[in-house]
Amino acid sequence: MKYDFYKNNESDTIFWVDNTDCVGKWLFSFDKKKIYNMFSDYPWKLTPEEKAIFDRENPEWADFFKDRT
Repeated sequence: MKYDFYKNNESDTIFWVDNTDCVGKWLFSFDKKKIYNMFSDYPWKLTPEEKAIFDRENPEWADFFKDRT
């Protein structure tokens, strides 16, 4: 699989992941090694620290998923 990593803002910790082999998945990573699928992994597979970073950098998604916490 081919992954392209990018940040929405230069100061962000999270890398968003473009996967040219798959359509419809929202993927992200903190280290370019472990990749999370936002819809199936958030917040359950994130550490408390990762969740705090994700929520701070993506408040609109944190609000969208607020019923999961």
